[in-house]
Amino acid sequence: MSTAGSGSRGRPGKLLGLDVGRARIGVATCDPLGITVRPLAVLRRRSREADFEALARLVEQEGAQAIVCGLPLNMDGSEGPQAREVRRWARRLARALAARLGRSVPIVLWDERLSTFEAQELRASGGGSARGAPDDAVAAAVILRSYLDALARGEPVEERFGRIETHVP
Repeated sequence: MSTAGSGSRGRPGKLLGLDVGRARIGVATCDPLGITVRPLAVLRRRSREADFEALARLVEQEGAQAIVCGLPLNMDGSEGPQAREVRRWARRLARALAARLGRSVPIVLWDERLSTFEAQELRASGGGSARGAPDDAVAAAVILRSYLDALARGEPVEERFGRIETHVP
């Protein structure tokens, strides 16, 4: 079975999608075939240690093979301070997950421009699993769905915005 960002049109395995904000982290998940996506949870940010511990628990509970983390690019596609901060945070998360879980959990960075707007539109229209879910979790689902759609189209998803992986000795 291929994993997230493998460049293969095969099954991606179960993934978590993250919408990382300063106060909250929206989390979404998909089925192992990458067909359905659903909002999962919203984590209130406490400390880096507590946040990473909560995410490690979700990776374990959901059996996630990889994480798709929203990258907050500027509207022109460039990276500003917020995107650079998310990249640093994702590198730290990869190291923390490897240490806590004893295995590498790849993190694929993915463009999240307009994901919050799309999440609000989806909720307003009463769309499927978004009904009643918090905006942050729905935004994570939008990010994950966008990634899975690109993967299904055979796009070079790893090369687009980056992949972070910490190897466990």
